Amino acid sequence: MSTRADATPGAMTGTPDTAATPARLRNLPSRLLSLTAMHADRLITDGLGRADARKWHYAALAALAESGPASQAELSRRTGIYRSDMVAVVNELADAGYIERSSDPSDRRRNVITITPGAAAAYVTSTHCSPNSKTACSPP
Repeated sequence: MSTRADATPGAMTGTPDTAATPARLRNLPSRLLSLTAMHADRLITDGLGRADARKWHYAALAALAESGPASQAELSRRTGIYRSDMVAVVNELADAGYIERSSDPSDRRRNVITITPGAAAAYVTSTHCSPNSKTACSPP
């Protein structure tokens, strides 16, 4: 098991040094898939960063756009974001004007989260962070 102290420069930057990588590893499908996933994740994170957003913002807005208004707990279940982390995501999106919070008429202890029309245009339909982007799916 390696540590950061003994890691190669390529490993630190996320760019593998293919000449130093053993052939058995270089051609291992699971490793190639892992490298491709890391590359796609980096591209999406960078694209969202240019819009001052994060993947969790995108996930929450996409869930609201596709499935409609939800409580914070339901939004957490839809996205897989922990409830405690969802509080911060909802606060950030509300501060930016991308969502609105209102009391649930059937349970005033709950908030209902709704996406604003501007958020749908800015995030969910944007091409700079689209998971379907050919660039985001290209191997490193």
